[in-house]
Amino acid sequence: MDKIDVRLEAHATPSAPALILRPWSPTDAADLAELDQDDALRRWASSNVNDEASAARWIQDQQRGWEAGDRFGFAIMESQAAGVEGQLAGHVILKNVTPGASSAEVGYWTAAHARGRGVAPRALRALTYWAFTAFPDDGPKRLELLHQVDNTASCRVAQKSGYELITHLPAAPPAYPLAGHLHVRERDR
Repeated sequence: MDKIDVRLEAHATPSAPALILRPWSPTDAADLAELDQDDALRRWASSNVNDEASAARWIQDQQRGWEAGDRFGFAIMESQAAGVEGQLAGHVILKNVTPGASSAEVGYWTAAHARGRGVAPRALRALTYWAFTAFPDDGPKRLELLHQVDNTASCRVAQKSGYELITHLPAAPPAYPLAGHLHVRERDR
């Protein structure tokens, strides 16, 4: 999949501007490093960004996923005007994409300034639509969203985005030290 041509959009709401979702760029490193100082983001996300250099490495990892065709990370940008990017508002990703596999996984996080304004659900819906339409017939037919059971905000985002809570998952340290939820969205037939 050629990342240069991929740009997704989500409409504005009364409380938030439209969103532009596009692949991460090296020019995003300083903004990413600044956003990742937020305690809530550090608690829920596993990005390990501590400064601009580690942000640049994280962005390179996102770019490698595009090149490999198995991980598609998007920077969520607030739109200042029609198609003009504003402030970085978060990240949304389609991962574990394998040709012929029936499922893949989605994930997301939002910047502190963007929380509570519908950014995550709008971005996740845009990514979900793209995931179900951008790949040939051997693309994912089921998208899975996992989060820690105590992350009630992620649970609300999943539900607002049409992801049904399927089951509770037991903790599986060290990768998953706490219990979690599995939400699923099936491709419309």
